[in-house]
Amino acid sequence: MLLPFFPFFYISLDLLIYIGTKVRVYTQVGKTSQGKFALDVGVKSLDLFKDYFATPYPLPKLDMIAIPDFAAGAMENYGLVTYRESALLYDEQLSSASNKQQVAITVAHELAHQWFGNLVTMEWWTHLWLNEGFASWVSYLAVESIFPEWNNWTQFLDETTSGLRLDALAESHPIEVDVNHASEIDAIFDSISYDKGASVIRMLQSYLGAERFQKALASYIKKYAYSNAKTEDLWAVLEEETGEPVKDLMTTWTKQQGYPVIYAKLNGQDLELEQAQFLSDGSSGPGMWIVPMTACCGSYDLNKKFLLKGKTDTMHIKDFAASQSGQNFWIKLNIDQNGFYRVKYDDELAAGLENAIKAKKLSLMDMIGIVEDSYALSVACKQTLTSLLRLLNAYRHESDYTVLSHVTSVCLSVNKISTDANPDLSSDIKQLLIKLLLLAAKRVGWDPKDGESHLDVMLRSLLLIALVKLGHDETIKEGIRRFHIFLEDRKTPLLPPDNRKAAYLAVMRTVSTSNRTGYDVLLKIYKETSEAQEKSRILGSLSSCPDKDIVVQALNLMLTDEVRNQDAFYVLGGISLEGREAAWAWLKDNWDHVVKTWPSSSLISDFVNSTVSPFTSEEKAAEVSEFFATRVKPSFERALKQSLERVRISARWIDSIKSEPSLAQTVQQLLLQEF
Repeated sequence: MLLPFFPFFYISLDLLIYIGTKVRVYTQVGKTSQGKFALDVGVKSLDLFKDYFATPYPLPKLDMIAIPDFAAGAMENYGLVTYRESALLYDEQLSSASNKQQVAITVAHELAHQWFGNLVTMEWWTHLWLNEGFASWVSYLAVESIFPEWNNWTQFLDETTSGLRLDALAESHPIEVDVNHASEIDAIFDSISYDKGASVIRMLQSYLGAERFQKALASYIKKYAYSNAKTEDLWAVLEEETGEPVKDLMTTWTKQQGYPVIYAKLNGQDLELEQAQFLSDGSSGPGMWIVPMTACCGSYDLNKKFLLKGKTDTMHIKDFAASQSGQNFWIKLNIDQNGFYRVKYDDELAAGLENAIKAKKLSLMDMIGIVEDSYALSVACKQTLTSLLRLLNAYRHESDYTVLSHVTSVCLSVNKISTDANPDLSSDIKQLLIKLLLLAAKRVGWDPKDGESHLDVMLRSLLLIALVKLGHDETIKEGIRRFHIFLEDRKTPLLPPDNRKAAYLAVMRTVSTSNRTGYDVLLKIYKETSEAQEKSRILGSLSSCPDKDIVVQALNLMLTDEVRNQDAFYVLGGISLEGREAAWAWLKDNWDHVVKTWPSSSLISDFVNSTVSPFTSEEKAAEVSEFFATRVKPSFERALKQSLERVRISARWIDSIKSEPSLAQTVQQLLLQEF
């Protein structure tokens, strides 16, 4: 990638010497101090990777540079890694905890590329995942070591969830995808290459064991240093070092798209298992996998590990479950979500797991896996929204950020679909979802507390944003109150960086064409600040207004010099549910200009996905298809097909929800429960 020229000077931080290697961060003048955190993470990551790969960083220097105009998040140029400012700079006073975490992950990811990508380079684009999947996986390894209090491996399930959701589309693609033309390359820089790639690596490491896997990986790096490698080369080294059938196992995961759902059913003393390819449209594809299965019963001390090699298998549980009975009986498959698959339990097993969640018997990773699987199965109409709401209710006393980040994501998705599926009931569902999150939100409150953890700081932001989006009046009013104090004193402790997004969203809830004060004030702050992270917070808020005309104004802002082209996706990602029709009309009116201004296929894909995917009817899918019939290009064709598929999946889910006879009764029962 060519590095463009920018007409300003950079100033270097004080450099650190790492075993004879100069490590430096370059920033704009005046932002030197904001590069120190990344510098520290970079030095520690190099040290960790040297030991893990048993190969030192080979160059005499490593420079990292923060660039205001940079479309990619970062680029791993050998010895000179380029970043967006928001991906490299961190300011204790101006940046949020989530910004800090993202900087650490991004730096570790790019420095991992110095081994996976630069020292050993993929043979062809088909093997892109050898670069991106491994860099993603090993970045969590590094950050977990540097910041163990962040519980980073549990947060890795965010990546797995992203991969699972994309790979459940018929319009997904295999990890190893044939690339025959340059125009096809950008399209595979997606959650399959990154997130699914990283997740199947984690699955393989779990199957082989961490120590054996590390030693074999180090052998691979040494063997292919300063040369090219393909996926089969990695499997060959791993097989040679471990004696395990790695190629046969992993080929089923990298050469075919998708993944299985494992149906688990109790039959007397047996647990019957059956796999089928999971698709969000409710169908089953032809895929078949060798699945590394793990299971525990009533305790993590009682566990089993085996390979599911065919369509069906039976696990005998008589001795396995002998000590468990009644509400203490539960079986959890896919321990700690190490496997890249979903599980559909029969009613008895599902009830046992719900009790285990309430009794806090499960690991954080398994709590996440259960709610994510249940949500995905509901979307695919393989279980009811009614049962999903009952399951969500089991998390009502949860206080851990890593779990609640997934619970809130599901709650917000349920709120959106219920608005279209059942308008008469949607208000009650919204109140139920607010009630589920309110207990944890009241515990963390708005104000930082002495000695609170990094994850509690992130939890506060997460819950406040969710409650604003769900329309919780008290949270919205408090956000607006603190915002007005912030306008008088930008350093007020009443609105630290972590809470600003919630306050900005609250302000935009009250903006209308006749009262646009909040929009104008936020836009003024945006223009005044030079901090990339603050700019992104504001851009993601401006388009969240329920007023359609204001949404259009926010979109029009992208067409001006006020917004860098690279930052358009912040505006697109904030579009309110009420503004989706206006956003779609805007895209049609401005399509020719958009294509000309944002020629990158990844950015065009953002426009398509953000404006099309929120719709939920077959009629709208047909309208979108008609518009793009003469406009689609190979560079964003896959993104368009995936977006249309999501629309049709939502339409099918809505039809299913409308036919649920006990949904209203269940919602009322849950609303009446004492928390």
